[in-house]
Amino acid sequence: MHTTHQTVQISVNGSLREVCADPDTPLLYLLRNDLDFKGTRFGCGTGNCGACTVIIDGRAVQSCDTPLWTVKDHPVMTVEGLAQDAVGALVRDAFLTEQAAQCGYCSNGILMTVTALLHRTSQPSQDEIIEALGRHLCRCGTHVRILRAVQRAIQMIAQETQK
Repeated sequence: MHTTHQTVQISVNGSLREVCADPDTPLLYLLRNDLDFKGTRFGCGTGNCGACTVIIDGRAVQSCDTPLWTVKDHPVMTVEGLAQDAVGALVRDAFLTEQAAQCGYCSNGILMTVTALLHRTSQPSQDEIIEALGRHLCRCGTHVRILRAVQRAIQMIAQETQK
């Protein structure tokens, strides 16, 4: 089987990056191996566990089953980009305050999903939060703290918009 590498430009965390890769390469591999964004985790490799979640065009997307060719001309945000995003920074701070991680392996994907959700709606219902987080697996059992952190982030965003 012959693979064809191409030079592709992608925007990651606001910076235009150039890579040479097979267009069918999973975005996860490119982010971790070529661009050194280690915060995007490899979990299941099939798009089911959520550890590899990034934000593409405002949507939480599993990068392990997203081929490189699909992100051309679409901005990608990884967990490393949260500090530059007003909502993402508040979500990250809320998770730290609530200690909503134990081992931390799943946390980055959860942070990305919650950030995407709160960009779509600043006041999601509990059902919307649970639905958004439905694919994420946390084997440490920090689910209650995660939900508490999401509620804290919602409150923090509301306070910021009132200023």
